[in-house]
Amino acid sequence: MPESSRLAAITAFLLRHRASPVFRGPATGAAPPPPVDPAEAERFTADLEALGPTFVKIGQMLSTRPDLVPPEYIAALCRLQDKVAPADTAEIEAQIVAELGAPLNKLFASFDPEPLGTASFAQVHAAVLPSGRRVAVKVQRPGLLPAIEADLATLRSLVGSLGLVSNVGQRLGFREWLDEFRSTMLAELDYLQEANNLETFRARLQDYEHIDVPAPVWDYTTRLVLTMDRAEGIRVTQVPDVRRTEADLRPLAHELGKAYLDQIFVHGLIHADPHPGNVVLTADQHLVLLDLGMVGHVPPRMRDQLLKLMLATTEGRGEQVAETLVHMGTRLEDFDEPRFSRETGRMVARFSNTTVRTDSEGAFLLELVRIGGECGLRPPAELTLLGKTLLNLEDVMLALEPGMAMRDVLQDHLPELFRARTRASLDLGRLATDALEVQELVREAPQRLSVLLRTLADNRFKVNIAGLEESHLIESMQKIANRITVGIIAAAMIVGAALIMDVQTKQTLFGYPALALVMFLVAAGLGAALVASILLGDRKARPRAEKDPL
Repeated sequence: MPESSRLAAITAFLLRHRASPVFRGPATGAAPPPPVDPAEAERFTADLEALGPTFVKIGQMLSTRPDLVPPEYIAALCRLQDKVAPADTAEIEAQIVAELGAPLNKLFASFDPEPLGTASFAQVHAAVLPSGRRVAVKVQRPGLLPAIEADLATLRSLVGSLGLVSNVGQRLGFREWLDEFRSTMLAELDYLQEANNLETFRARLQDYEHIDVPAPVWDYTTRLVLTMDRAEGIRVTQVPDVRRTEADLRPLAHELGKAYLDQIFVHGLIHADPHPGNVVLTADQHLVLLDLGMVGHVPPRMRDQLLKLMLATTEGRGEQVAETLVHMGTRLEDFDEPRFSRETGRMVARFSNTTVRTDSEGAFLLELVRIGGECGLRPPAELTLLGKTLLNLEDVMLALEPGMAMRDVLQDHLPELFRARTRASLDLGRLATDALEVQELVREAPQRLSVLLRTLADNRFKVNIAGLEESHLIESMQKIANRITVGIIAAAMIVGAALIMDVQTKQTLFGYPALALVMFLVAAGLGAALVASILLGDRKARPRAEKDPL
């Protein structure tokens, strides 16, 4: 599509849905949110899908943001399909040859031109290496990356120019979300990074007997082509009931849940897309994890906070859940903490007291994110990612064993997770760093204490409040005083001119007393200058976000 036509299509979409709740954000305050038309949500999703791969991915990412998107839109966006017709075989083969630097018949003993699977970003082909190794070749669609870069640049510029980044957008960090989405997309499109993710997960999952990850073939891998071992089996969504009766798949689902919890809380790795279509069940009862392009990294301190949150959730301690979330998130200027604590407590009590063991842990976390957004608390990105991951993981576990609950796995495995985090905190490198910091504190404490006491004795102790800048306050007060003065002078001149308008005098202009007319004109000029100063000179106050220290 020509650039001008593409720009017109994206602009038309943004204008058509400018009033959508997706761009307005969730309702804030105690009043209930306005009703949402499900048909409008479906139209929004259909228009998004028609714009192509970039916007399909945007829709899929928005479906995991209940703090930005109302439930009706999330339900529609979750049905977005990432499937397209296969690319032209000649183009795919030319892409492989260009990337790997050799003819196809020299690279592979056999190559199936019929793809095993297709998506908007890539398609996968079965092949056999000259050594006889059976592999899957993932090939990025030709010309995809420049098109996505252009779409994202266009979208970012239009969002600002069309006024979509309103107070709500700034409050919820919509621009930041676009930047985060861009970095996620570019990482997913780099197959060298995905090959690294495969290697990392293979190493981390070695202790799990029945969980496998394909090994990448580095000599056949570039940024646009990924070659890896082929997973022989069926998707977990296709497991027949007869196989469940022949073999107990519950231990396998339990092992998968434990493996993912270890990756998240021990190693700090989140596979953000473990949906049932990306997990293969082999004939020898192994699970093979596919599509590791989207992997997030969680810092150690955030892992501790997330683990603390999960423990408080399973034990039904709503007050601690609310406190932990406030500590993790960013409090916006309209944050309603009493309401947030109250609603969080109710939700935790309802979740922990239910007798239905299949309640979704992932859906619960995403609901916490939604409540935070409505109350003025911006949650950390890691919490949303964890909620999405657990939600997808629960679908895999239910496909293997209907009735399986992530809550049971979490409660069983939490003690081991805490032991692992404790061992990690006793790591020699971390202990050495802490010891050096303590040594520095002890060494410098006497000098700093002496300086503090001397400052107090000399009456030179000052407290600076960052939120209140004296120069800005004085400038604002002067501006207010000047405008009041100008307004009073203009009003006085108008009143004076009106009083002398009927006075008979020889000095006239256009039939009116000259002095009165001059006073009117001067007052009008002062008024116009005052209005222009207000409209052009005032800056709109930017909302301040208060970030809790970790």
